Amino acid sequence: MAGTDETPIVRLGLDDAAAGLLLSTEAHWNQNEADWRFFLTKGAVFGVRDSDGHLVASAALLPYSSGNAWISMVLVTESWRRRGLATRSVDACLAAAAKQGLTTWLDATPAGASVYGPLGFKPTLQLRRLRLEHAMSTKAEAPPSLSSVDTATLAARDRLAMGFDRVDLLTELGGRSGSRLVSNGDALALVRDGRKARHIGPLLATSPEQALTLVNEIVRSENGPLLIDVVFEQAPFLDGLTRSGWKIERPFQRMRFGDAAPPPAQLPFAVAGPEYG
Repeated sequence: MAGTDETPIVRLGLDDAAAGLLLSTEAHWNQNEADWRFFLTKGAVFGVRDSDGHLVASAALLPYSSGNAWISMVLVTESWRRRGLATRSVDACLAAAAKQGLTTWLDATPAGASVYGPLGFKPTLQLRRLRLEHAMSTKAEAPPSLSSVDTATLAARDRLAMGFDRVDLLTELGGRSGSRLVSNGDALALVRDGRKARHIGPLLATSPEQALTLVNEIVRSENGPLLIDVVFEQAPFLDGLTRSGWKIERPFQRMRFGDAAPPPAQLPFAVAGPEYG
């Protein structure tokens, strides 16, 4: 087997969606093939192939507006780990971002944060992924008081939370089969399919009570497992979820390359997911 320093980093194409899905499935992540297709068509995905042409590592750069971009899908198959492939793949994303003048962000696991810090990433928000194993629809008994919301309204609130526009992303996610854009007063959220669970987020609200009410209504209108990536700094919201049966699965650290960013105009209660920010 060739040394990893000799193994080239290559730009992946749409035909690699299925191979990418194998990598994220091996890692027990929630992304589905539609997620991979979005990254491969709207972003730049880099990877490493073994001598048989099988994809063994990946990293994706997804440009947003106002000179920002997200790095995610940093994956290495088990037999190729601890050989520097993740760092080299992220370096390819950083080089591509530098050429385009983009400031990069990512949501890192604790192990990943220890790698990204020395590369120049600085911590911002903390996140907690929570799971509810069994949502149970009660629509037949008492229909939840949820209203539909349009993408433009969600995108405008999301812009306040992120500091830049993501209307293309939210249009894509909200337009998928099974996706819902819902509101309950001033609280609004996106609910979408994942490979192994439905995902809630982003979720924007003006108070923890509104955010909790919206999540409870979503739970009453869904079946099966749900995931939500909660902003740790929204402590009353996080506490309310855990008291109602949600279980914390893992932490994430949001990080930004370079200088610290100013705080957002509106702190979100939950984000779109570590792959999207």
